[in-house]
Amino acid sequence: MTALALSLACGDYDRTRALHGGIVGIDGCDVAAFALPPEEIFFRAFRHAEFDVAELSFSTYLIATAAGTCPYIAVPAFVSRAFRHSAIYVRADGPVKIPADLKGRRVGVPEYQVTAAVWVRDFLERDFGVAPSDMKWITGGVEEPGRREKAALDLPAGLSVEPAPRDATLNALLLDGGIDALVCPRAPSSFGGTIVRRLFDDPAAESAAYYAKHKAFPIMHVIGVRRSLAAQHPWLPGNVYKAFCAARERAMTALTDATALSVSLPWLIEEIARTRALMGPDFWPYGIDENRATLNVFLDAHHRQGLSPRRFNVAEPFHPATM
Repeated sequence: MTALALSLACGDYDRTRALHGGIVGIDGCDVAAFALPPEEIFFRAFRHAEFDVAELSFSTYLIATAAGTCPYIAVPAFVSRAFRHSAIYVRADGPVKIPADLKGRRVGVPEYQVTAAVWVRDFLERDFGVAPSDMKWITGGVEEPGRREKAALDLPAGLSVEPAPRDATLNALLLDGGIDALVCPRAPSSFGGTIVRRLFDDPAAESAAYYAKHKAFPIMHVIGVRRSLAAQHPWLPGNVYKAFCAARERAMTALTDATALSVSLPWLIEEIARTRALMGPDFWPYGIDENRATLNVFLDAHHRQGLSPRRFNVAEPFHPATM
């Protein structure tokens, strides 16, 4: 049988590196893998469906799937996850000292629908009593002006969301008081001195407490397979999922080998032990059942925030061959 030529675009992470290096292949496929930044992959995948298999923003994927316009079907390989208590930035001399101070404030975000912001709004609401409607949301580029929403949104009444001025960046607005807080996955360039600080002084402790309470390790990105290819080759999504699982297993094995540390962190083994004590031995799981608690939290939040018109059930966003 002739191998299926396949283009693959995903970030270069320890859990995907074996796919990029050809050490792990996708059965039945001849793979051309591209290591690209997530933002570039998302733009090219959602706007032009350039890749056969692609890393996708989970939030944008759900919006497009609900609208019936998504060219991809997801498999439950969660290549990007992160607790986002570290993603809220405020001025050190500003009015926001604790989460409750965000009420009535102007909060910047690259796009209202980005996955990290969904998670931030969810924990602010459920754990600190600050609802999305309590804030005024300003969207735009963090370091470059002009960014706009990738997906068309039909947001609930009473929610204030408006774009930043076209020539303004969110980083500059935070510095000059145009916004009172900024939610973004990457630290803005203003962070690191004495002017801008994180809202939470110890975000790792906040994240650990969040996990202990909710048993959710936030999912940021999924892997999508082109729907037309999945329909033509029903075996493909399952093989893609198995390959990502195999690449992850190689990374986890290397991560815990103390003979020669795979990551340039001197206390890596001790950190793994602390993580396992809190989250269990498989702290970066793939699969639907293994992530049911996390998926339920996100799907609830996505619908509650008005980003998906109905509440997806846990298995619905994923190809049935990966159950």
